Amino acid sequence: MSTPDPEAAAGECEHQPVRDDLIFDLRGWQKDAYHEYFKRPRRDFLLVATPGAGKTRYALTIAAELLARREVAMLTVVTPTEHLKYQWAQAAADFGMSIDPAYRNAQGRAGADFAGVAVTYAQVAAHPALHRQRTENRRTLVIFDEIHHAGDALSWGDAIREAFYPARRRLALTGTPFRSDANPIPFVTYAQDPDGALRSASDYVYGYGPALEDGVVRPVIFLAYSGEMRWRTRAGDEIAATLGTPMTREQTAQAWRTALDPAGEWVSRVLEAADKRLTEVRRDMPDAAGMVIASDHDDARSYAALLRGVTGKRPVVVLSDDKTASKKISAFADSEDRWLVAVRMVSEGVDIPRLAVGVYATSVSTTLFFAQAVGRFVRARRRGETASVFLPSVPVLLTYAAELEAERDHILRPPGASPEEEELAEAQRQRDTPDAQDEPAFQPLNASAHFDRVLYDGGEFGTATAAGSPEEEDFLGLPGLLDPDQVRTLLRHRQHSQLTARTASAAHPAPSPPSAPGTARAAPAPGTARATPTPDATTPPVTRQALAALRKELNSLVTAWSHRTGQPHAVIHADLRRTCGGPQIPQATADQIRARIAAIRRWALSG
Repeated sequence: MSTPDPEAAAGECEHQPVRDDLIFDLRGWQKDAYHEYFKRPRRDFLLVATPGAGKTRYALTIAAELLARREVAMLTVVTPTEHLKYQWAQAAADFGMSIDPAYRNAQGRAGADFAGVAVTYAQVAAHPALHRQRTENRRTLVIFDEIHHAGDALSWGDAIREAFYPARRRLALTGTPFRSDANPIPFVTYAQDPDGALRSASDYVYGYGPALEDGVVRPVIFLAYSGEMRWRTRAGDEIAATLGTPMTREQTAQAWRTALDPAGEWVSRVLEAADKRLTEVRRDMPDAAGMVIASDHDDARSYAALLRGVTGKRPVVVLSDDKTASKKISAFADSEDRWLVAVRMVSEGVDIPRLAVGVYATSVSTTLFFAQAVGRFVRARRRGETASVFLPSVPVLLTYAAELEAERDHILRPPGASPEEEELAEAQRQRDTPDAQDEPAFQPLNASAHFDRVLYDGGEFGTATAAGSPEEEDFLGLPGLLDPDQVRTLLRHRQHSQLTARTASAAHPAPSPPSAPGTARAAPAPGTARATPTPDATTPPVTRQALAALRKELNSLVTAWSHRTGQPHAVIHADLRRTCGGPQIPQATADQIRARIAAIRRWALSG
């Protein structure tokens, strides 16, 4: 059979739907995107919609309409994972379409009882000629679920392009920021930026911000935990550092992994806090569940044991080498079990709407993976549901959390120009065992935990405090059903109450017992001498953009001073705290950072 002409393949579109019964139940954005799709003849359509917004329902509505118009006769759905094939088949059945999720390349022709098949990107790449022949034999609509996976490897992209070039229609979906490497995504249009880079052009975009306003997704509250980390390097040196403070990239990675060590206090404290939060959420969402995303199999099993000690019941554990993983995920989705522990494979596309509490207990640091992971918790079933994600106070993660609403395109840059290319490959690699070979060997020694702050809607709330303290309980006890504005109001109120209490405590300290004769009083720790000013309850918090800009300015000045004096960054930051007061940078207010900027400028002028 001859290949259809690419320019004429789309055919003429009619504005009046044949299956108008399907449109009534669509959300507002889905209706807009539906009309945009049929506004003019087009062969390729790229939809970018935030996780949990309803991309699957939208795509199947388009498919049902095209089948009813007889513009296509066959449907092929391409997914990143095996589990998602079955999820798509189940969703298609609700539309009266029978899709075979068990189709294998060895079959050749699909069964006559099915209107289409669901396959994985890897499956297509294994035999692109077979799938091209299937596509040529019948007028086919191809739906690419999470299209960015088609760029996971150049060979994959070539295979997808070969297999589905003859398709009558192609509908590409994605819900996360595009990859940042130089691999072009098949069937995506790129426009050239002024700097010469090529940027993807989407046909319809529905971001997290609009979805939150529409009540389609949940507001996400990020609860960050810091703490004192101590580890031994390969050379035998013992290093102690506070998670989240300025460190080298290697030290940050080792402090982060020390925090995630199942034998340390940090993980135990955070899992206890997350379970308390889940208990509070369950008051309003009785079936709410939590998920821990682990780095590897060993950690996943250890975290499961810790959760069993907290809850008295062993959580469901899903590992990538478990042949029953899909059944476990489906069973968990329909159960009332509290916790699921998984390694990477539940980070994207898996539909478990009752997930409301997450623990980011993995060392994967890419934007793409973080967005995919958070996307598992934002799907709203009714207005007012909230999501809570616990994470380490690592600067890169805090940045991602603050920029949750950012919408990104795929930008093609020359090979070697993207620092994320290697990190993306690392994030996508199967993780069955600890990655000891990835970094210089080290031994975690101790990892304490303290509550750092809450990040929400670009603002930061809370005051650094010990895990298990009343201040931490204030935030763990937030109601499970809140509108976005109510979340913001409650966070401001609780922060104001805590600051007021701390100011009063500083103004009227409890009397100290008399010192023994000849005993010197201990000097206060740096930064504890000055009380934080009490803000007006109605004053909005400093925006995350302004706070990030101040931190960046201070760090650049510290770098310049380090080059001038030869002093390490940590020493300069400590001197600034002794001079100006206030906590470490992750806990410092905007005014405290401004004071340090002014101080280091004075040093530069006087020196």
